Amino acid sequence: MIKIYAILHSCLCHCCTLSITYLSPQKMLGGYVVAFLLMLSWSVEVIDASAGDADPHYRNCVAQCEESGCVGKICFPNCKFASDGEPIDRPWYMQEPLYLQWKKWDCQSDCRYYCMLDREKEKELLNQGPVKYHGKWPFKRIYGMQEPASVAFSALNLAVHFHGWVSFFILLHYKLPLQDGKKIYYEYAGLWHIYGLLSLNSWFWSAIFHSRDVDLTEKLDYSSAVALLGYSLLVSILRSFNIRDEATRVMIAAPLIAFVTTHIMFINLYKLDYGWNMKVCVVMAVTQLAIWAVWGSVSRHPSRWKLWLVVFAGGLAMLLEIYDFPPYEGFLDAHALWHATTVPLTYIWWSFIRDDAEFRASDLVKKAK
Repeated sequence: MIKIYAILHSCLCHCCTLSITYLSPQKMLGGYVVAFLLMLSWSVEVIDASAGDADPHYRNCVAQCEESGCVGKICFPNCKFASDGEPIDRPWYMQEPLYLQWKKWDCQSDCRYYCMLDREKEKELLNQGPVKYHGKWPFKRIYGMQEPASVAFSALNLAVHFHGWVSFFILLHYKLPLQDGKKIYYEYAGLWHIYGLLSLNSWFWSAIFHSRDVDLTEKLDYSSAVALLGYSLLVSILRSFNIRDEATRVMIAAPLIAFVTTHIMFINLYKLDYGWNMKVCVVMAVTQLAIWAVWGSVSRHPSRWKLWLVVFAGGLAMLLEIYDFPPYEGFLDAHALWHATTVPLTYIWWSFIRDDAEFRASDLVKKAK
């Protein structure tokens, strides 16, 4: 992994040097953006441990709750025990319907949640700050949702991506000229359609995961995010280098798809290594942002300001993922704010994609005449 970072850093430094030394002021801006992304990638730090897990008061509370089914005066109906102390699982036909179960949690989750709340109240009286429990800040639930702010912003991102994708489809088929009245001119339409579907899938599972963090939803969320990042990197390469030949596209896509697929299989079937997964995601994200920034400088695209805005603002937003802070009033943390910042950026990004389709279509129509 260190070698990957070394190669990435050396390449970015080389690009920055070229941009500042030989390019025009507009291209220098792209160099500055790349330099910013370089500094950002150096700032990545992964923290796996949670201080709350090691707190003996918290661990004793959870252990007692799992034995008795109660935290103080609060008892949980999901904690049903037989005489030997083992939980009693009712058969499926005696359980409540799923639409009633979704707001409820199992015995262990309820024990952890209320022990966490009690421990945080005790620490607040001692003027001590909140800490993470099992990798998460102490959030307050709303209607059974574990991280309500992140759920809401993930849903907003999903809606904006859907709007952007549909408006892109309408633009291609109903507003721009067609070849022989049937075929669209824009050569990258298929790539952006797949991008739209992967984005919808990723934000859907993000909302589900933040609503209910279990092993299945966690792996689906992480896998969807990795697939989207890997494909976004592929699109940035194909569009920036103006690769339209199908054989060349396949040659470029094959190794990248193989790596992303292998990584997804690794975190699902072997080990969900949070540190390694974070590094892979950051490398793919920073690389594609750098590619877009440099391409915007050298291509003189008419909508390059939108591209630079998304790249620079997206890089700043990544700082919220790196420099984390506790949730305000138990609801709004750095991760939720990051989801919030991506909502307007997503709207601008799809606007750039539509502008690119119009730019390429008008250029090809002129050449056809």
